[in-house]
Amino acid sequence: MLPLLVLAALMIGVMMMTSRRQKRQMQELQKLQNSLSNGDTVYTTSGLRGTVVDDSYEQTIDLEIADGVVTTWMRAAVREKVVEDNAAPEPAEAEDTPADPTPEAPAKPATDGQPTDSQTTGTDADAAKRTS
Repeated sequence: MLPLLVLAALMIGVMMMTSRRQKRQMQELQKLQNSLSNGDTVYTTSGLRGTVVDDSYEQTIDLEIADGVVTTWMRAAVREKVVEDNAAPEPAEAEDTPADPTPEAPAKPATDGQPTDSQTTGTDADAAKRTS
């Protein structure tokens, strides 16, 4: 009986933690959706990227998805705000990389004067296969 009570208590604890996390995520999303302003670049839940051009309505926003193309969306459809970092990306660490990263060309296989299939094209390749 005691193991059953411990198992039930653990399940209830996990459910409470999960619901708290989901509630916090929903609050953050609603805060984001209510803080949208003109000029913000956003992604919708359907994956569309657009720039907010009119945020004067309580429930909807107008997004410009291409030059001159403005569509109206529910604020709830906004999934995330794009944060554009204007800083240049840092170059990768190059301590263990060689100065010339180009690979060496593989050695050509020795042939007995016969052209290989990669050296012949079209009907010449068919003729080389018949004579071999």
